[in-house]
Amino acid sequence: MLILASQSPRRKELLGLFHIPFTVQVADIDEAMDASLPPETEVARVSRAKADAIARNFEDVVIAADTIVVLDGRVLGKPTDEADAVEMLTALSGRDHQVMTGVTVLRGSEILTHTEITHIHFRPMSPKEIADYVATGEPMDKAGSYGIQGGAALFAEKMHGDYYNVMGLPVCRLWQMLRKVAPDLMEDTQ
Repeated sequence: MLILASQSPRRKELLGLFHIPFTVQVADIDEAMDASLPPETEVARVSRAKADAIARNFEDVVIAADTIVVLDGRVLGKPTDEADAVEMLTALSGRDHQVMTGVTVLRGSEILTHTEITHIHFRPMSPKEIADYVATGEPMDKAGSYGIQGGAALFAEKMHGDYYNVMGLPVCRLWQMLRKVAPDLMEDTQ
């Protein structure tokens, strides 16, 4: 059995591409990150902690992920309110940033954790464009205050890396990790 340790509708949709039955269990952990440590290390640690929290109760294959947006080494989490979303999007306007997803696949004592990094450049955005986008409500539950699969597609001028990573689950990397940790689950999908 496969367990996704996430309530994200985007992660559920992306894992569905694998055509493997799975259930969802949400990990109740402290997701706070240590700002003195590299963001790519911390996002991997949080994904591992989510997997560990679920694995304590189950003996199945657990997939956990955590996604952050990083601008000049600073982690941009989910906005606390609309003003925070406007501030984040204004900071991203006309700039390069990275989206990092820590992903962990755990089965018993076998654990693989990886941080996938996608580089993105947002074109310059006007204050009205930012305000209109924030008014849609879409940014409010997303790291960095945007969803690449939604309205923010109009802002992303360049991208280098896994598009699905920006949505919250690096599917190509995850496929490779599952083939190592749970080849028996992958037999019918190869």
